[in-house]
Amino acid sequence: MKTTVFVAGESRLRRAITGPALFLFILGDVLGAGVYALVGKMAGEAGGAVWVPLLVALGFAMLTAASYAELVTKYPKAGGAAVFAERAFGKPLLSFLVGFCMLAAGVTSAAGLSLAFAGDYLGAFLDTPAVPTALAFLTVVALLNARGIKESLGANAVMTVVEVSGLLLVVVL
Repeated sequence: MKTTVFVAGESRLRRAITGPALFLFILGDVLGAGVYALVGKMAGEAGGAVWVPLLVALGFAMLTAASYAELVTKYPKAGGAAVFAERAFGKPLLSFLVGFCMLAAGVTSAAGLSLAFAGDYLGAFLDTPAVPTALAFLTVVALLNARGIKESLGANAVMTVVEVSGLLLVVVL
């Protein structure tokens, strides 16, 4: 077993995130898998022009991902949007509220997307109960995240490429 000695002021975390991996992570986060739950509704509203809002959304998602990637490299501290709000406005309460809202959005979207995965996507192929399947899915994701940042980012990169490819297929077809 490897023993690690920590020196005061030294970070325990390794810097293992590359620029492209960070961009793919943020792009996947901004796009979200929820767009697939809305494609049918969008097609009903937009008809044959369903590709237009998808392409616009992809463009904005890429700009947002590039902006976040730039901010993260400029302010390499844990905290993300809360750190950016603190640096921009210098108000601790605002920074707390931004961080809390980001946390709440993450928990809510994880719950909703895991239920969508278990009920809508997987349910189309297998007859499984939605809630236990969603909990199992969240457990697998949590274990992957606990395994390490490289493994988590690798899985995220694969899922983001699949997600963007699917959106591009909808646009092209």
